Amino acid sequence: MIGIVDYGSGNIYAIATIFKNLNIKHKIISSPEGLDEAEKLILPGVGAFDETMQQLIDSGLQEKLNYLVLEKKIPVFGICVGMQILGNGSDEGEIAGLGWIPGMVKKFDKKIISNKPYLPHMGWNTIKNPKKHPIFNNIDEDFGFYFVHSYYFECENEENILSKCNYGIEFTSSIYDNHIFGMQFHPEKSHRNGVQLLKNFAELEYA
Repeated sequence: MIGIVDYGSGNIYAIATIFKNLNIKHKIISSPEGLDEAEKLILPGVGAFDETMQQLIDSGLQEKLNYLVLEKKIPVFGICVGMQILGNGSDEGEIAGLGWIPGMVKKFDKKIISNKPYLPHMGWNTIKNPKKHPIFNNIDEDFGFYFVHSYYFECENEENILSKCNYGIEFTSSIYDNHIFGMQFHPEKSHRNGVQLLKNFAELEYA
């Protein structure tokens, strides 16, 4: 069962609808106890870094998530700000991130962006140089994904970069470390590519 973590941030019902249409067992979870049912986890995210982290802390879910992801190695998929909080921290705030993947979240420099209104980076864009990983099976790279963000994840280690994108600069559009995944774009807004990506995550197998 895939647990969609509800800590007050993200398009949880849009994600749940995709899994429902795919006939994939899922549940929206808002308590630490509920997490015990999940075999995989989705961390949605819309909004600011500090606000998202504070919601996660206040919900009482952070400690249990750390245990499940770091100790039990439960696969997890962070979306947008849900990806950014996987890192150590952000230029956007002062609260520490989860620290599951080494890196910092940086703000785009408007000076190097030619597209008005500059920020946020909003709309469809293609990912570049995706690694050969099952999570990208049957993805149409030319079709792309839907982005809405003003900050990007700067990985400390190159091996954690799963794909890149370009918006004034080349930035990391997805990250991973074995069973931990983060996508800067919104699969739930990315039509067939987003549906396929969430399906792929649901079908990933770990020993």
